[in-house]
Amino acid sequence: MTSDSPLQSTTATDKGERLDELEIKFAYQQETIDSLNETVTKQWEFIEKLRRQISRLEGRLVEMSEWQGGDNEPPPPHY
Repeated sequence: MTSDSPLQSTTATDKGERLDELEIKFAYQQETIDSLNETVTKQWEFIEKLRRQISRLEGRLVEMSEWQGGDNEPPPPHY
């Protein structure tokens, strides 16, 4: 005859509750990781867009300085 002591059943219940708590924590952590990953991805896309814009603006500035004659002009007389 096997005897189930209250300590053994309580331990099994505690283990089940602890397992449930761990599963809930894991689910929240996974949700947080997914959310952070999405945020980082969006920020990276935005950074790349800004880099392309800066590159285009730099090109336009070079074109404008070449069109205006470059930096060979003397400063205006009031300097």
